[in-house]
Amino acid sequence: MFIDEASVKLRAGDGGNGCASFRREKYIPKGGPDGGDGGNGGNVILECDVNVADLREFYFKPHYEAGRGQGGMGSGKHGKRGADVVLKVPPGLVAIRKETGEVAAELTRHGDTVILLKGGSGGWGNIHFKSSINRAPRQFKEGEPGQTGEYTFILKTIADYGLVGFPNAGKSSFLQAVTAARPKAAAYPFTTLHANVGVIDFPESADKLTIADIPGLITGAHENKGLGHRFLRHIERCTGLLFIVDTAGTDGRNPLDDLKDLKEELRLYDPAMIEKPWRILANKTDEPAAAEHLQRLREAYPDARIHAISCVLKQGLDSLIQELLKESKELAEASEETEA
Repeated sequence: MFIDEASVKLRAGDGGNGCASFRREKYIPKGGPDGGDGGNGGNVILECDVNVADLREFYFKPHYEAGRGQGGMGSGKHGKRGADVVLKVPPGLVAIRKETGEVAAELTRHGDTVILLKGGSGGWGNIHFKSSINRAPRQFKEGEPGQTGEYTFILKTIADYGLVGFPNAGKSSFLQAVTAARPKAAAYPFTTLHANVGVIDFPESADKLTIADIPGLITGAHENKGLGHRFLRHIERCTGLLFIVDTAGTDGRNPLDDLKDLKEELRLYDPAMIEKPWRILANKTDEPAAAEHLQRLREAYPDARIHAISCVLKQGLDSLIQELLKESKELAEASEETEA
């Protein structure tokens, strides 16, 4: 099961208390204060790791607490710092503070880290309170509490291409045909309830493509109908879009209307989405009714890149994948030049 949302309760470590202590050594009967400071509490840290696929760890274990700082000791010894809690999260993670709804952190690149909650500072020992008029201070400071917070972790899938289509258009079948991903598929709507990410490897060049199968959208998804926003957010970080339509017209569907509705749903959710590079995957071209629908698609979108494919017979897939690989490299190079 792919889990893309989880609620967590986090607590950074409290700082250790300072120590009130005095030197007691032979021949030094009135030694001065020597209480050490308490150690700082541990932080709660998020670390982006490409080896983490989703948020299932946080779904099943939502509570995390960093280590408390050790208290100060005599002879000027400071307490140890509390242990940090490092939470490894997948690329595309957005941490939202529940109290305010603000975005506290976003991690997109492997190895990126962010301190989400800071541990409390350790308290001072009585050695800090010594003065000319207070030579035997008994004051010390308690450690400060660590920060706490409740967060919603949301995963926005990062992939080269987002596969978008209405239920039963053939998204899962396409992903099975071109990648090692094995999403469940059946002849009824909303078989896929979670986004699936498939990887296409190219052994001869060590290249790879990632394709995110975005579960079936419905009209009104931008208003969060069905599971609209939960699905649509996975498309935000995809570099390009693949609109897959059913040219067989199964269940009386019209691929032209489907494509129009899909693009409109994306535009209403976020106008920036329809500015991404996109292609049309005209699926089920092995069916008798496909030729007529395919011709209408080409007439309606003369400048669009339309690929006639059949996921069942695996027709037209090899050339499509090669074009996608070439395009993804070009887009990556353009992005690097823009950042530079």
